[in-house]
Amino acid sequence: MKYLDEFSDPVLARRLLDQIHAVTTRPWAMMEVCGGQTHSIIRHGIDQLLPEGIELIHGPGCPVCVTPLEMIDRALAIASRPGVIFCSFGDMLRVPGSGRDLFTVKSQGADVRVVYSPLDALEIAKAHPDREVVFFGIGFETTAPANAMTVHQARRLGVRNFSLLVSHVLVPPAIAAIMESPSCRVQAFLAAGHVCSVMGTDQYPALAEKYQVPIVVTGFEPLDILEGIRQTVVLLEAGRAEVGNAYPRAVPDSGNLPARAMLEDVFEVADRTWRGIGTIPASGWRLSSRYREFDAEERFAVGDLRTDESPLCRAGEVLQGHIKPHECAAFGKECTPRNPLGATMVSSEGACAAYYAYRRLELVSL
Repeated sequence: MKYLDEFSDPVLARRLLDQIHAVTTRPWAMMEVCGGQTHSIIRHGIDQLLPEGIELIHGPGCPVCVTPLEMIDRALAIASRPGVIFCSFGDMLRVPGSGRDLFTVKSQGADVRVVYSPLDALEIAKAHPDREVVFFGIGFETTAPANAMTVHQARRLGVRNFSLLVSHVLVPPAIAAIMESPSCRVQAFLAAGHVCSVMGTDQYPALAEKYQVPIVVTGFEPLDILEGIRQTVVLLEAGRAEVGNAYPRAVPDSGNLPARAMLEDVFEVADRTWRGIGTIPASGWRLSSRYREFDAEERFAVGDLRTDESPLCRAGEVLQGHIKPHECAAFGKECTPRNPLGATMVSSEGACAAYYAYRRLELVSL
């Protein structure tokens, strides 16, 4: 198959579902790591077509959702300063901080701009040498190479008025943290295909061995997800804690070697706070010493901000797979896409947004 719509073929989907039903003999709980996978699952009703007892637990793989509240507040503090042009992807503008969001700051006169690439922000910095230009660099291993390349270019070109507010997190430490939680029910993982297209699969065998769980690299279209589930169930039924690749058209075992080299040059591993989860050791990146002068946190001295979440929001429990979105009392009531309490209702990859968009409101009376 070479065309995207072929990966939604209902005949092939039925065939894969029949195979999943045929090999399933007992209940299993598996976590899809990526928010894009969650949206595809809910949009296409894949979870409702699986054998009874196969549960898909929604994981923390939404980059907007796990960006911590204090990092949002740091972005707001920087964007509010005179002389700053604050650049971000559009999905971050409505994520609530402690009391407001970037849209609100923009409406109050701050120069907040939506860009489609960090390189756009670098061009803005070159065009406005008298202004400080900051790009909000969030996300997993998928988006990090472009941000690394931009900082590398800024250093090479001598664009000193550019800086990066870094909030990059890593998938493997999150998997380890989930497995070490006393309340963990996860028996297998559908790993995020786009992350593995950058980083490869070599970090996962050790996790599979240590925690005795299968990990299958999975894509995002319906057939990708069904094949990932099929491979996972086969491994679970056989008692094999191995790594599989159900997304070979995009994921070589070694990943993208030039991108990995750029990441190793520009970033270094650091502890990171995940929104709703807490601090996970060695679970993110910060700029390495060679590029530290481009670190917006240090340039604007906002590193000491600390904040508290809304007591109504249970996004952290959603991100850890402890509850489904509609099990939160605020879901669809106090918390909607128009008035979100947490990032999982804002983001296009958030589980709460998926449940709201596709009418998974079983436990809510509207």
